[in-house]
Amino acid sequence: MVQNPLLTIKHLSVQFKVHGGIVQAVRDLNLTIEKGKTLAIVGESGCGKSVTCHAVMGLIQKPSGFIPQGEIIFDGLDITQLEKNNTIRGNRIAMIFQDPMTALNPTLTIGEQMIEGVMKHKKLSKQHALDKASEMLTLVGIAEPEKRLSQYPHQFSGGMRQRIVIAMALMSDPDLLIADEPTTALDVTIQAQVLELFEKIQQQTGVSIILITHDLGVVAKIADTIAVMYAGQCIETGNRRDIFYHPQHPYTQGLLASIPRLDMQKDSLKPIEGHPPDLFAPPKGCGFFSRCKKAMRVCKEIPPELSVLTEEHTVLCWLQDSRTQCNV
Repeated sequence: MVQNPLLTIKHLSVQFKVHGGIVQAVRDLNLTIEKGKTLAIVGESGCGKSVTCHAVMGLIQKPSGFIPQGEIIFDGLDITQLEKNNTIRGNRIAMIFQDPMTALNPTLTIGEQMIEGVMKHKKLSKQHALDKASEMLTLVGIAEPEKRLSQYPHQFSGGMRQRIVIAMALMSDPDLLIADEPTTALDVTIQAQVLELFEKIQQQTGVSIILITHDLGVVAKIADTIAVMYAGQCIETGNRRDIFYHPQHPYTQGLLASIPRLDMQKDSLKPIEGHPPDLFAPPKGCGFFSRCKKAMRVCKEIPPELSVLTEEHTVLCWLQDSRTQCNV
């Protein structure tokens, strides 16, 4: 059982009012992350990964976006009830946004962009903030930090921009760092360096990390817990061994079967056929029913209940329910 979790998401739902109706982007989500640990949220595009973290950061734009139910408990406090200008978000919780090529303002120097937040949240003087920025650039492996602070984003490579964005998020010494697809725009060599950097930062600072990605291979090394999302729901949660060696949900099994391996024979990749459900009108039963080769009649009509397989391994699937075992 998790002791003193840093962040707990309970029965969270996030919806958006658009021209065609209401999109149920996140549906009754439950997640937990411990202090000093890494939680990876994986799943294909549109499954609700980024929306979940935007809800944690208070970035759901009203009135089109809203949270009809749920709690987000950070260090014992429900932050869904806080005012937008509270000091927790951006201070104790920081976020690295997608695509370092566009995350930085091309008209401002790196130093100007790095010190803005910490001067607001920590009330530091400009010189103290610049000293802090220099320290953070050194932490993420950028040489000559004083010189780099006066340069502009176009003077850096993609990998170095990613390191700068990470350094910006660390400026306020956050307890929780959310990284949204931090390796997507990078080649595999730089991806490995960025992931190693996250490990180094966690060891040195003790920060908890939520890593959002669509690639299970990216999180194989650094994640303590992996949550697999599909159609706005968390359909399987477990540690690395549970997810990679004992996956129980057909969707998780499909994701793993679609990852290329060095020992894999030619043309042996198995894509997941079909398309995710329409979240304007989610299915009554399991969201994966239409794509699942193991689907039963009950899967179409009734939503599955959460099955607890071990202390860390849970699955939202009728195949693991004791009431259907005789039919599997």
